[in-house]
Amino acid sequence: MAEYLASIFGTEKDKVNCSFYFKIGACRHGDRCSRLHNKPTFSQTIVLLNLYRNPQNTAQTADGSHCHVSDVEVQEHYDNFFEEVFTELQEKYGEIEEMNVCDNLGDHLVGNVYVKVPAFQCLMATTEASQLEVHR
Repeated sequence: MAEYLASIFGTEKDKVNCSFYFKIGACRHGDRCSRLHNKPTFSQTIVLLNLYRNPQNTAQTADGSHCHVSDVEVQEHYDNFFEEVFTELQEKYGEIEEMNVCDNLGDHLVGNVYVKVPAFQCLMATTEASQLEVHR
């Protein structure tokens, strides 16, 4: 029985643990999810939830209408954000193998930043990443 439970852990067959949260560290159901969201104590991949704000999704005038933001401005904003986050993480934790920023409209994914560090760095980075300060 234990072998079977271990084989389905984190899969869609697992009726106790959320497979979405297990795979990406976020779940569209949030606190209303009927399954458990187990946070790893350490990982090579760190997720920084909702850190990036795309100006096309947030730009509004005083009356609440949507402002047009050019593609060039969006790209410049993204490039500055990426460089700032990458540089700060690299200075704090050392080598970064990969960094991805989500531009997805799902509330559970929008603006998430996923950072992969080498295995030997994972414990330090996981426990301290929540202290990251980024100027938006």
